[in-house]
Amino acid sequence: MGQNRSGSWTFLTNHSHVLLCLLRDPSVRIRDIAREVDITERAVQRIIADLDESGYIERIRDGRNNTYRVFTDLHLRHPIEKHKTISDLVKMVFGESPQ
Repeated sequence: MGQNRSGSWTFLTNHSHVLLCLLRDPSVRIRDIAREVDITERAVQRIIADLDESGYIERIRDGRNNTYRVFTDLHLRHPIEKHKTISDLVKMVFGESPQ
C-alpha cells in the first residue's frame, strides 16, 4: 500500500492537457502534443476537432502548419467546475502565463 502509481491516472483529462499544450505553444505540432500528453496523434486530432467545434479554440492555417488561438474566457464544461474559465485553469496550472 502507499505505492506511487503516478502513471495509472491523472486529475485532468486529455482534452485539458491538449488545450494547455496549445496555450503554451500556439504553433505546436500534433506529433509533439501526442508525445507530451502520451496519446496517439489521431487522439490529438480528435481532441483538437472537439475543441474547435465547441468554440474553445480557433485553428488558423499558416501554410502547411496550424496555429491555434485559445479562448480563455470560456467556461469549463462539467457542472462541478462550470463556474470557472479556461483562464482559471491556466492560472492553476501555469500561474499567470503559460510560458
